[in-house]
Amino acid sequence: MIKFNQAQLFTFLCFFFILFSPLVRGDCTCEPEDEDRNKPLALKYKMAAIVSILVAGAIGVCFPLLGKTIDALRPEKDIFFVIKAFAAGVILSTGFIHVLPDATENLTSPCLNQNPWGKFPFAGLVAMVSAIATLLVDTFVTSHYTKSHLNNTQQGHGDEEKKTKENEIDVVHVHAHASSISGSTQLLRYRVVSQVLELGIVVHSVIIGISLGASESPKTIKPLVAALTFHQFFEGMGLGGCILQARHKARSVAIMVLFFALTTPVGIGIGIGISNTYNENSPTALVVEGMLNAASAGILIYMALVDLLAADFMNPKLQNNGKVGASASVSLLLGSALMSLLAVWA
Repeated sequence: MIKFNQAQLFTFLCFFFILFSPLVRGDCTCEPEDEDRNKPLALKYKMAAIVSILVAGAIGVCFPLLGKTIDALRPEKDIFFVIKAFAAGVILSTGFIHVLPDATENLTSPCLNQNPWGKFPFAGLVAMVSAIATLLVDTFVTSHYTKSHLNNTQQGHGDEEKKTKENEIDVVHVHAHASSISGSTQLLRYRVVSQVLELGIVVHSVIIGISLGASESPKTIKPLVAALTFHQFFEGMGLGGCILQARHKARSVAIMVLFFALTTPVGIGIGIGISNTYNENSPTALVVEGMLNAASAGILIYMALVDLLAADFMNPKLQNNGKVGASASVSLLLGSALMSLLAVWA
């Protein structure tokens, strides 16, 4: 069985972004935009952004986890489908409206050489490859886990068959074990979904955090504080719902919640630290950010459509209940609309 260790994932990503931080400090090859610079005032807004985004992200990701104590928010309840549809709409809109356009803008910038960047849609290519890779990981992990348990079941069936000759009631144990395998496989998929979804969100969150932290224009930062606060809150709701369904242990839940809540504030801190040398228009910065954003978009779009929306909207419980289905549809549209609206400011 393949296991995803959150601590190892966290360590890997930390090293990854530390290694890439020097790359985004490339020499200026394209003149920076003329903007109102006020470093002391910008720093105050950045500090406010760190606190605001941290609190909003923590509240958003923890809200669905209240299902462990509030009966109405449990995964088997109708309201959970509605909340999860809203969150899925937010994540889908994040991929299509926020992340993918940013990647396209980075990789088609006039600051990059037209050959090859201006001759091929690299953002779409990377997003497509990322979505396919997510599908393959999803399929491989689930298949590997299922096969390993089926092999164990087949080995145990010989003993079960011998027992059934002596006592026919033992057949019940065989069916119960098969049902247990199905439930375990579904639980594994929920865990894969929650971890891969967090990876996609985290990559984008670090990038927007660095961009905000490196800016010295209060005029640019001020609207971003409110927009990114709501952005993190809504994304946190989507991730929190997936974490709840995955039934992680308390330690894993704590790591995932902290990881999500701290990512953007840490990104802002990195941006503040490199603000004197960071140039968002340098070719290296544009390519690195564009590639990471495109990969993140592919992950988010795949997860929202396949593992969140398709899985829930094809659920017999939702399809057989017109009221819940209609409520989930409205919630999906509302979530995607609200997140799309934030693109005006962020």
